[in-house]
Amino acid sequence: MIRILDITLKDLMQLARDFNTFMFLLIMPIIFTLLFGYASGAFSSEASDSRLPVGYLNEDDRWVDQPLHDILAESETIRLVEYSSASISEFESFVADGNLAAAIIVPHGYGQAMLKNKTVHLIVIADTGSTAWTTIQAETLTAVSRLDGAIRTATILDDMLGDRAPFRYAFDQTLEAWQDPPIKVVETTSSVVPKVADGGMSLAHTSPGMMLQFAIAGLLTAAQIIVTERKSRTLQRLLTTSVRRIHILLGHYLAIFILIFSQFMILIAFGQFALKVDYMRVPSATLFVAFSAALCISAMGLLIGVIAKSEEQAVTFSIIPMFVFSGLGGAWVPLEVTGETFQIIGHL
Repeated sequence: MIRILDITLKDLMQLARDFNTFMFLLIMPIIFTLLFGYASGAFSSEASDSRLPVGYLNEDDRWVDQPLHDILAESETIRLVEYSSASISEFESFVADGNLAAAIIVPHGYGQAMLKNKTVHLIVIADTGSTAWTTIQAETLTAVSRLDGAIRTATILDDMLGDRAPFRYAFDQTLEAWQDPPIKVVETTSSVVPKVADGGMSLAHTSPGMMLQFAIAGLLTAAQIIVTERKSRTLQRLLTTSVRRIHILLGHYLAIFILIFSQFMILIAFGQFALKVDYMRVPSATLFVAFSAALCISAMGLLIGVIAKSEEQAVTFSIIPMFVFSGLGGAWVPLEVTGETFQIIGHL
């Protein structure tokens, strides 16, 4: 055991003298975490609006058009961008350029036709081949159906009850009833999990992603120690002593493990206290994941040090896994937003 610890201590002293180790293990992951965080708006003080931007132009002047506008404006999936005047060709250009997800035009006479129960259509400009179209179509149809239902209900009550339920009163009451429908879907989150802002969610992915990526990059210097030891014939001289081969392997492995695990602990502390990522919500789980990842990555570092014949090969064998495993494994982009095939490869 003493011989294993001696080899481990020797490797750690070599790594401590190498500035590249410090750069790869601590400085680079912090810099990239901050860069990715800024790119995703994690440090922005402005509230983000993820709703689809939809242009809105009302060419009609009837009072019944205002409830339609209000229903669409209260939507949780689309955001109205109102125009006082614009042509159909201009809206088509806005949609084609991606400035708008769609455009809705209320044509002249729309409200009058609705009140008289005549067939009338909104003008909707959109790319029907896009994924956003389904959402916009459903939201628009919902708003029109509510308006049409309120008019029909108010008309029936006005005919039946007359002054006891005048048309405008019944119309307003019908629309107001939609604020508290008899059946509705409510999204809830466990009270055990505290709510976080969108920026916090972004850092909750970016911080561990960059941590894992540069843990693999840190194998570069660790593997080079083994390569240099073999090229300088230090390993060959060591084999002539009473030190067993398994002791040499375990000594190198333990040094790499301590290096990677220490990196995890420092970066987890940085994420917890500086970036406010809640790593310590379940500390035992965080520690177990860090420990398991360090065991795995250390084994990879030992393998690279064994098979690499030169420092250049050690660099190549370290950099390629860093990009391949990080990119496919979800360190850059969450696997949840990728396709099914990509997810299968990433989980593998």
